[in-house]
Amino acid sequence: MTTELLEIQPCELRFTFELKKQSSCSIQLSNMSDHYVAFKVKTTSPKKYCVRPNIGIVKPKSTSVFTVTMQAQKAAPQDLHCKDKFLIQSTVVPIGTTEEDIIIASSVFSKESGKYIEEKKLRVVLASPSHSPVLLPNNGEFKKEQCYETLSHQDIAQSGIENIPPPQRQLAEEVSDFQHAKNFEELKLVKNAEPWPCNDARELELAKDVEEPKLVKDFEELKSKLHNMDSKLKQADHTIARLSDERSTALKEKDILKQELEFLKRENMKRTQVGFPLLYVCTVALISLAFGYLIRRS
Repeated sequence: MTTELLEIQPCELRFTFELKKQSSCSIQLSNMSDHYVAFKVKTTSPKKYCVRPNIGIVKPKSTSVFTVTMQAQKAAPQDLHCKDKFLIQSTVVPIGTTEEDIIIASSVFSKESGKYIEEKKLRVVLASPSHSPVLLPNNGEFKKEQCYETLSHQDIAQSGIENIPPPQRQLAEEVSDFQHAKNFEELKLVKNAEPWPCNDARELELAKDVEEPKLVKDFEELKSKLHNMDSKLKQADHTIARLSDERSTALKEKDILKQELEFLKRENMKRTQVGFPLLYVCTVALISLAFGYLIRRS
């Protein structure tokens, strides 16, 4: 396409930086075409920013505004210099397309389909409270600035724009830094701000090679711990079963001993009740013999 789909104002995200305080700014998207245009906002630091909405539809000859909120920070960067970047993707969609349709169809902004995807980068600028301009509409309209690569120095001088874009070399370095984000984890989606994916296949492979062994090692350690725990549980179950068997055997032996004791008591009582004791019988016999001997002698 020869014309741009969306005109973005302002051309950078300027936040008033204060420690432990949130800061927000708004970006206006203007659709000057006769098509329905869908947009998506991505960032290199999704944990740091919250974008609402990060996906939307801009109807022909109309505008849409999204707000970016920087979370409260505990430390200030050196010289308030920030390397965070934002990417705004836009593409033409059929008439009547809704935001729900974009969310469901994840291939809307995929370049593999062959359709035209317009991309524009916005840098983040931090300012102290005393020097930070307020990003609000001027007389109901945003001040229109052209600050992309096509902006000439003559236009800058005439319009009096303070935020002059970086030279070509600096811009190339920033684009290179943006494409080669060091922290792979920062490219994960947090809240509703979608990360700007890294396009360097080699970097992705290196990150994958670094992450996979670590994940495999953690998985093996966790598996070993689970195996040890399972072994201890099985050993405990075996000990509990053995103790239960021993207790059951002891109870049975106790019952047998009680039965034998009762049997002996009954037998002893029977012997006591039947007949006379041997000593008693012998004593009576001796007395009888002595008495008979005396009677015969007399």
